[in-house]
Parts: sequence; C-alpha cells; structure tokens
Amino acid sequence: MQQAKSVDPTKMGIGRAIAVLTSGGDAQGMNAAVRATVRVGIYTSAKVYFVHEGYQGLVDGGDNIRLATWESVSMMLQLGGTVIGSARCQDFRTKEGRAKAVCNLVKLGITNLCVIGGDGSLTGANEFRNEWSEQLQTLLKAGKITAEEARRSSHLNIVGMVGSIDNDFCGTDMTIGTDSALHRIMEVVDAITTTAQSHQRAFILEVMGRHCGYLALVTALACGADWVFIPEMPPDEGWEDHLCRRLTYQRSIGNRLNIIIVAEGALDRHGKPITCDMIKNLVTKKLGFDTRATVLGHVQRGGTPSAFDRILGSRMGVEAVMALLEATPETPACVVSLSGNQAVRLPLMECVQVTKDVTKAMAEGKFDEAVKLRGKSFENNWNTYKLLAHVTAPDVKSNINIAILNVGAPCAGMNAAVRSAVRIGILQGHTMLAVYDGFEGLAHGNIEPMTWSYVGGWTGKGGSNLGTKRTLPASMIEDISLNIAKFNIHALVIIGGFEAFVGGLELVTAREKYEELCIPLVVIPATVSNNVPGSDFSIGTDTALNTITTTCDRIKQSAAGTKRRVFIIETMGGYCGYLATMAGLAAGADAAYIYEEPFGIHDLETNVEHLLEKMKTTVKRGLILRNEKCNANYNTDFIFNLYSEEGKGVFDCRKNVLGHMQQGGTPTPFDRNFGTKMGAKSVLWLTDKLKECYRHGRIFANTPDSACVLGMKKRSLVFQPLSGLKQDTDFEHRLSKTQWWLKLRPILKILAKYKISLDTSETTTMEHIINKTGACFFWKAFTTFSCNL
Repeated sequence: MQQAKSVDPTKMGIGRAIAVLTSGGDAQGMNAAVRATVRVGIYTSAKVYFVHEGYQGLVDGGDNIRLATWESVSMMLQLGGTVIGSARCQDFRTKEGRAKAVCNLVKLGITNLCVIGGDGSLTGANEFRNEWSEQLQTLLKAGKITAEEARRSSHLNIVGMVGSIDNDFCGTDMTIGTDSALHRIMEVVDAITTTAQSHQRAFILEVMGRHCGYLALVTALACGADWVFIPEMPPDEGWEDHLCRRLTYQRSIGNRLNIIIVAEGALDRHGKPITCDMIKNLVTKKLGFDTRATVLGHVQRGGTPSAFDRILGSRMGVEAVMALLEATPETPACVVSLSGNQAVRLPLMECVQVTKDVTKAMAEGKFDEAVKLRGKSFENNWNTYKLLAHVTAPDVKSNINIAILNVGAPCAGMNAAVRSAVRIGILQGHTMLAVYDGFEGLAHGNIEPMTWSYVGGWTGKGGSNLGTKRTLPASMIEDISLNIAKFNIHALVIIGGFEAFVGGLELVTAREKYEELCIPLVVIPATVSNNVPGSDFSIGTDTALNTITTTCDRIKQSAAGTKRRVFIIETMGGYCGYLATMAGLAAGADAAYIYEEPFGIHDLETNVEHLLEKMKTTVKRGLILRNEKCNANYNTDFIFNLYSEEGKGVFDCRKNVLGHMQQGGTPTPFDRNFGTKMGAKSVLWLTDKLKECYRHGRIFANTPDSACVLGMKKRSLVFQPLSGLKQDTDFEHRLSKTQWWLKLRPILKILAKYKISLDTSETTTMEHIINKTGACFFWKAFTTFSCNL
C-alpha cells in the first residue's frame, strides 16, 4: 500500500466509461465480479457498459454493448456461469476484427476495459491495448472515426480478473470459480464414498485440469484419496505396482473403499496420457477389485458460486474499477487479485509469462520446477499430500506422546485437523492420544491411543468426533497435571475457539506451580465465530459462511416472489461480526449490524429510509443481517418491530434466527484442507520444539514460544506465542482488538447503494511477481492464502 492524495471517490469516474466482458470458459463467481464492477463504476459516477458474448460482442457491437444500470445486476450474485455470456471469438484474433472492436468502443467513448477470463483472454486484451493507437490512426484515415473521437480515446486502459475453475494462472492464490468447482467435486466424492463403502469398491474420478492439477490435488487432500495423478508431477516408473500395493494395503487394514483422483491432463514420465479407463483396467485385472470410473466433466463448472467466490469476485471487481480509474497511459495492463487477505495488482504479461513457463517446464520434464512455479500454495499442497499418502510409518518409535483435544463449540473441519495431526504424528514415530470431551476429559483421564485407521474417513465429517466442551482448565489444573504425568504426555494440540485460546493461557500460567505443564502446546483456531486472536481465519468459519449464504439465497428468492418484503436474519459469532459482514457481502445484504461498528437509532432510521427508497425501484425486497450480540438493546425482535412499524404500507417484515445449523453440516473443501494443513503443521512444529526442550533426559518447556497459536496472518501460516497475544485481546467480548475484515465494510455498503465515502488515501501498488535473471524466477508477490486451500 502507498499513501496517495485523498480524492472524492464518487467523482473519480466523471466523464469516463468502463466496459466489462467475460471471455473464455465460464466460472462460478464471474457474475459477482460483473456486479461489483457495474455498481462501483456507477458509484464513482462513471458510465458502465455490458459487453455481451465476450470478444465477439466487442467485434459485433450494436446491442451487444449495452449501458448497465444498478438494477440490471440485481439477483445476479447467486447465479453460476456468466449472465452477460461468453464466446470463443475467431474474429478478434484478426487485426480487422479488432479494428471493428476499437471502432465500437470509440463511438461510445469507452476507454476502460475490464476483462474477466483466463490467460488467453487476458493476453488478447493486452495485444488489443498495445495496438490501440495504430488502430485509431487506421480508422481515422478510413474516415470511420473523427479526429475529436480519436483525441478523446487516445489510449485504452486494461484491467483483468482471472476467471478459471482450473486455478491455472500464476500470480494469484485463487482464481474466480476454483472454490465453487471444488464444492461440486466434493459433493460428488461424498456421494460416491457412501456407495463405494457399501460394495467395497474402488472409484476413479476424473476432474478438470488439462494443464493444471490444482483441482485434483486439493480434492485428494480434502477426501483423503489413496492416489492422485496430476500433470505437474507424473508418477515414477513402476507406478502401476506401487499403486496396487497401496490399494491392497488399504484393504488389509480394514478400509472398504479406495478413491483415486485423476486430472484430465495427467501424464506419465514419457508424456503418455493416464486415463480413468487405463487405471480401471489395471486395478480390475491385477487386484480383482470391483472398480468404477466417473468423469465429472462440466458438472464442475455449474451450480451456485460458493461464498468465497462471491466475495473474491466482489473484492476483485471493486479493485478493478479503482485500478482503471487510477491508471495512466504509462501504466501496464494489470491483473487484480487477492494474496492472503490483501488486494494486489500484478503486471498482466508477467503473470502470463510465468504461466507459460510452467507448461514449458512440464514439457521439458522439469517437474520439480513446474511445481515450484505454480507457487508456494501448490507446492505446500503437494508436500502435504505426499506426507499423508505415500509414506509408511517408521519401525523405530520416538517414545513421544502427543495428546489432541477439542475445546469450545463444535465446528466443521475439526475432524480433518485431528486426522492429519494423528497421521503426521504416527509418521514421526509418535504415539497420538485422543482426549475426549475437552479439558474435562483431560482432567478425568478420558484418554486413549489413536491408530492410523482410527481416523480414516474423518476429513469429510462435520462436528467433533472427539467430543468438545466449553469448560476451562483453571478449576481442574491439579487433575490435569496428574493425568499429564500419568499418561506421560509430552505435548498438547488444542483445537477449538476462544475457549481453547483462554485454556491454553491458563495452562501456561499454571506452569509456575505445576512442572508437569511445562510441555509444548499449540492452539489451532477452530470456531464458526472467527474470533481467535492470532489468526485471520479459523477452521469452520467457511462452512458456516456457506450455510448462511445458501439460506439467504433461499430467503431472497422468497422475498423476490412475494415482493415488498424485508427479511431480518440473525447470525452467530458472539460479539464478532465476521459472519454477518462476510455473509452480507456474499448474499448481497442491504445492511449488516455488528458489535465492532456501533450503531444507534439514527443509523436504523437511515437503513429504513434506504429500504423505503429501494421499494420504489424494480428491486422490491430487502435483506438485513444482524450479529447475535451486536447490541444488547437493539435485539432482533426490536429491529424486526421497528422495520415492521416504519415500513407499514410499503413493505412487510419477516425474521429468521439461523441458530445452531451454522455449526453443523459437512465441511467445505476450504475447511477440510485448512484443517488438514493446520493439523500437519502443528505436529511438525511440536516435533521440532520437543527436540529443543529435551534436557537432561526429560522435556521441559517454559518459554513463551513453547505455547503458540498457529494462525493465518496475511499471506502465511505463523506460530505466535499465546502470552504475546494477550495485549491484542478483548477478553470481555472474546475478540481480537484488530480485525482485518472491517476494511471490507465500506464495500458492503457501496454495493447496497449507500452514499458513503470510500477511503482512497491508500492505493494498492503494482507488485512484480518475477525478477528475471537468465532462466531464474524469484517470486515476490506469491505466497499462501491457499495454504488455505
């Protein structure tokens, strides 16, 4: 970020025109990006145009390029695909075709183009921009445009947003549509798992990814697959025998099914395709297993976009408009993206170049380089998969016992974290102990060893298989210390919400009195509330967010049918407004009341007046979200009664308290993978920490850095001492004092058509992703939100 002179954002677009198009293969979440681009463009006083049918519409002109209005993007957020259409365009590949496109834009005064598509679409946009001046002169000489029109349209600004379910564009953690595609895939995998278990079958699933194995790799991690085939890393010679040995071993330890994931572009070391049928024939003939193959195909592109893709598309749309309006003739064409939770702008052609370098590395057999070029996220996924799937437990034990417990309210993804922690621990030679029912179980000795197969199939299960309680350890410290000694526990993994954080602090405090508590411990944030200090994201939050968003979609559909109806929805979160705010962005809410942003009767009055005005438009419905503890006096009933009274004769109200359904359900792909990575990383960290703390024949850990929270901070997973996080914690309201997502609140309000000011004093600078020296690439902007995924 850099400081810039503050300007009035509502006047940035005066006299400017922006066109938005979607090109190439469709992806869920594109509509969210289109919606945000239109509404933020209108907010800045710019004219915004739809270009229907991609580049073909740009070439054909006429009705294909239409002025967009605020209402024209209503009810678009929850739709899959792209409402404005996409088409492969041969005409745009020719100079004559591009000349027609230039003429159509110039006639409408459009000099800002926002392209949502893959690397081919974005490369075409850059070429279009580079020859813009030449095309203007040609059109001027031919008399197709006037000198004044050429002067007003002297240069074209281009900004790209990457829409591709394959996540095959280098320089961005996640492309629009990837998370939704993973949702579709996991729905099928979960369904297939039940039938495969019933009949003791092996299933081979082919997923999309002609040149990129991201979908296949993440699916394999999320479902605990026995094997995955990806184009970036072909299997070693003799893989057929290795695969058969692995499947046989899985059956020998009691597994009733086998899952094999294949990317459609999977190859062997000689460049020959590896297909579902080939693997099916191998397994059937060699092992005699009842085997089925399923090719998912275009199912992966369809359906409703996930909450993540809606928020990603919305944030990228906002950033794209700002990038266009801040651009100068010297600004290179850029791609807007998110890295961690931060918006970044990257030079378009640098990203395209690195994407091409991945393909080149694969073609030359430099597979390790190809994996590295995909980015840290992809590399971390691959390494985690290898750890969990292809290594056998050592014969020599470490004599280390690590106990795992769940604390606080249950949430989806807890079991995934437990599973990976147990299996990584076993691979390290440790004995992994299950502590049932949280700190109560630790105090009462409700502890037993866990085996590899004991946690089989846990990744896709919601809730907490270990059982969880909110009870804190302070009142049971002596019993806990006795059981730590009795069961010879050398380290603790505490998975849970704010109670896990506070409980960890209480154990650290008690170290002064009880030497048995001088062992390393790590807290893994897992709560729907996302309120654990030391982490931007918690396991379970994404699943809860998708549950709320899906419910809001259905409610909006009901409101759209009855018309002139406003729904008040209460969400969970304690005092933390994360769920209400992010669900508001994902569902297109008119307002979201939270504790962190105090509000009074004047604010409520403004919101009611806003809805009264909205009912005069074609969009005759309203959606209001309220965090459960946002205000003790302005509770859900109060707000419902106020809106009902003030809206009399114009709209009526309904209320809905979502309750504990937000804690249930099967985990989303994000939570499965986040939990898997957090569990694995925590045990590897504890293993290293135990070596540091081993003195005079025993473990003794009493330094602050021996008790940490493992959390996602901006762009990476980091361990932070519990004691160091105390000063950033509001213990009364169970919150971190700094919340990154509060910066998204203005976007929510702008997209709901509130006349508020957007802070433009901080602008996002262009980052470079490559520094080319010979054949070497040094990554600057690329780390890991998808250590998330």
